[in-house]
Amino acid sequence: MKKVGLFLIGATAAIVLVSQLGPLVGLIISGVLLYLVFKQFLKAGNTGAKVGWGALGIILLCITASNLPAILGLAAAYILLLVFKKWKKSSNTEEMNTSDDPFQNFEKQWSELNKN
Repeated sequence: MKKVGLFLIGATAAIVLVSQLGPLVGLIISGVLLYLVFKQFLKAGNTGAKVGWGALGIILLCITASNLPAILGLAAAYILLLVFKKWKKSSNTEEMNTSDDPFQNFEKQWSELNKN
């Protein structure tokens, strides 16, 4: 039952991530360009260059703001990562529980006795 829930959450996160790939690429590109414009603004010596770089920076800031729904895509990617880790963790525990190694079973029973 746990795996069904993990699968549904993972599938939903994957669909959201795929649907936000376009805005995500746009956010990355506009963010990099905005950073480069900011660095050029700081390097500019005269007032005219600063005004030009500032205007370009404001335009790029508006472009970056239009791609803010891509943050949902980033959140979906993170959720997908968490689901994947949880899925692998639950698979490993199931393998350990079904092991025929008597020492692993002893360690499990010993830890259960120590909890009480």
